[in-house]
Amino acid sequence: MAIDKSLVSGSTTTLILKLLSEKDMYGYEMIETLSKKSENTFDLKAGTLYPILHNLEKSRLLEAYEKKADNDRTRKYYHITEKGRKLLSEKEKEWYIYSNAVNKVLKGGLSYAVIRAY
Repeated sequence: MAIDKSLVSGSTTTLILKLLSEKDMYGYEMIETLSKKSENTFDLKAGTLYPILHNLEKSRLLEAYEKKADNDRTRKYYHITEKGRKLLSEKEKEWYIYSNAVNKVLKGGLSYAVIRAY
């Protein structure tokens, strides 16, 4: 089932920041990793990714640097900044509250966020 693009577009920045909180990556690597981790739910195109990366860099949420790859090709890598980590933390909290509220409505008022075994 395809996911509505409006649902995806609101979370793309958060997903990119999350990937970069785990390790520095170059653009194509982000596209591939996001697709793999989401079981192909997120199929980001380069034409969508690079403007987002540029804006995140401009906002000082990311820093870019060049590094030679094994094939002697130079790639542009991205690194999350402390400001980016702070925003990611805020966005993760927002997502938890939002997704929990949506689940409550969809599931008739039940919360599935916390499951305890007694």
